[in-house]
Amino acid sequence: MPSLSVPSRAAVESAARELLSAPVEAARQRMQNPRELSDRIAMGRAIWRDLVIGFAAQLGELNLGFTQLAAMYALADSGTMTVADLADSLSRSPSAVSRMVDALVARQLIERRQDSEDRRQRTLTLTGRGQALLGLVDRARAQEFLSIVRPLPTAERAVVAMGVAALSTHAMTRRGRLIKQRARR
Repeated sequence: MPSLSVPSRAAVESAARELLSAPVEAARQRMQNPRELSDRIAMGRAIWRDLVIGFAAQLGELNLGFTQLAAMYALADSGTMTVADLADSLSRSPSAVSRMVDALVARQLIERRQDSEDRRQRTLTLTGRGQALLGLVDRARAQEFLSIVRPLPTAERAVVAMGVAALSTHAMTRRGRLIKQRARR
C-alpha cells in the first residue's frame, strides 16, 4: 500500500501563493495596513447593505416577513414541529408564533395537523408551496451573491469559492446548519 505524505502548512501556503494572482497577493499584503483594512471593512459593509436591501425587497414582493421566512426554514430543517417548538427555535412567544402560523396556513405555505399520537397536540409541516417559495428565495439570494462575484477576475473568484468551500466544510453541519460557538459564561 503506497504511503501518503501530508504537505506542511508552509508548503500549502507557498503553493497557494503561486496560484493566486498578483492583485490578490498585493491585497493580502495591504491588509496589514490598518487604513486599508478599514477601507475593506467599509466595502464589505456596502456589499452587505446591498444584499440586505435586496433581500428585504424580495420579502416585500412576496408579502413575507423575516420571522415568517425563518419559521419556514425551521420547518424545512426539522420536518415537523409544534407551535411551542417553533416558538422556542425562533425565540418568540407561543402566542405570537401561533398568530404567525395562522397567516402562513391561510397562505397554504405551512400545514397544521392534529398529532396522531396526542390529539390535543397540533404539528406543523411545510407544504409543497412553502418548499417552492423557499427554493425561490434561495435561488434569488444565490443570484444576488453571484452578481457581486461575477465581475471579479478569475483568480479572485477562485479565492471567494475557496472561502465558501472552507465555510461549508468547517462551519456547516451535514444538514446545512451553521455551527455556532457557544458564548462562555
